[in-house]
Amino acid sequence: MTATDVRTVDVIVIGGGPVGENAAGRTAAAGLETVLVESELYGGECSYWACMPSKALLRPLEALAGARRVPGAAQAVTGSIDVDAVLARRTSFTSDWDDSSQAEWVEGAGILALRGHGRISGERRVTVSPTPLSDLDEEVALQARHAVIVATGSVPAEPPIEGLATTGHWGSREATSADRIPERLIVLGGGVVGAEMAQAFAGLGSRVTLVAGQRLLARMEDFAGELVAASLREQGVDLRMGVQATAVEDTDPGVRVRLEDGSMLGADELLVATGRRPATDDIGADTLGLTPGDALAVDDQGTVEGVADGWLYAVGDVNGRAPLTHQGKHQARIVSSVIIARAAGDAVDTGAWSAHSLVADHVAVPQVIFTDPQATSVGRTAAQAQAEGIRTRVIDLDIAVAGSAVHADGYTGKARFVVDEDAGVLVGVTMVGQDVAELIHSATVAVVGEVPVSRLWHAVPSFPTISEIWLRFGESYGL
Repeated sequence: MTATDVRTVDVIVIGGGPVGENAAGRTAAAGLETVLVESELYGGECSYWACMPSKALLRPLEALAGARRVPGAAQAVTGSIDVDAVLARRTSFTSDWDDSSQAEWVEGAGILALRGHGRISGERRVTVSPTPLSDLDEEVALQARHAVIVATGSVPAEPPIEGLATTGHWGSREATSADRIPERLIVLGGGVVGAEMAQAFAGLGSRVTLVAGQRLLARMEDFAGELVAASLREQGVDLRMGVQATAVEDTDPGVRVRLEDGSMLGADELLVATGRRPATDDIGADTLGLTPGDALAVDDQGTVEGVADGWLYAVGDVNGRAPLTHQGKHQARIVSSVIIARAAGDAVDTGAWSAHSLVADHVAVPQVIFTDPQATSVGRTAAQAQAEGIRTRVIDLDIAVAGSAVHADGYTGKARFVVDEDAGVLVGVTMVGQDVAELIHSATVAVVGEVPVSRLWHAVPSFPTISEIWLRFGESYGL
């Protein structure tokens, strides 16, 4: 194929991370000729620099802390964490940053894999340019019969701090792929990445200082950030809350950070974890009258708003709706179903909770922060529900049940249940505590299913498990 040739296919997916792979896999399985364009590694950010390596760094520390909370097991724990073994296990989950197996899966799924930089160059058209990892010699032009799906994810959003652009520092990629543990680490940002990486590096031996302009985990219920902050302090993390960094500079060795209160911090490494933004800078948004750098706003069928004829779709972080891997994969499944239906000339069901609706993005997004304690949530916070005009009743409980007492000595955890009093259903749940990650799906089912609270009373939790918190909720609600 030469640069002047145009290959016509059914569906073009730009972005070969887990979201793009899900979308391409489903359209290909339905018999639509599908091209998956990826500029870096198939498997994307989550597989190599985010979800998987970060959790692999955190899990040994969590397991060790769990053993130390149980007499009998605690006495068997001797020595210190094996940092080299932790890093080696982390690397095993990334296949040493080799995507051969992922690329084999793409081709085995009947998808045409094209490694290069994909850019929208016209209506239903994508131009793919060579990148350092591709074997393309020149640009390739693709034309889609039915749809182009953008699944390019997100990139770090760095704040306008004096000196930051010219000072050596880590982003999340450098942190999760690090091959050494710095003696001193400064973390800027109190969100998910900042909290998790502060936890990981403190546990692996760094002296960590975390600087956050707001409270920790500011998008969750207040108590979530408070409990995680208390735990980080117990682990020796120096928390500087409610203060911004105003300037950074390189030193020999390391880096120095000035805070707005005039204090100065020094470290061997600086991790900037101040959020992410949609990766739309160079995808051809301008050719469609859209603004590069902005999220691609979509309707509940994933169709990009402002683009005529409904051929352009966006899934995952790039649309800004629910920037979480699992939610992006859900979007990919829904949107691919929409495309398959439209390609076949079938009707698309735009009703809420249908197979063609992204309504979960609005009201039922689950999340887990893998700190110790874990912080989990689904749906609305109490403040969000009240701001929407929902007449709520909020039930706050300590997670103090037989199951948690058996699980760990001195178990500390809290849960909040937000009930829509008029509808009689849960609209939000937050749980914080050791090993509550596996509980949040029960709350997700309750929220998505709009299960009446009176019916939940008959969902009897097994004894003795931490799920007994659902029994305590029913009792506190007055059932």
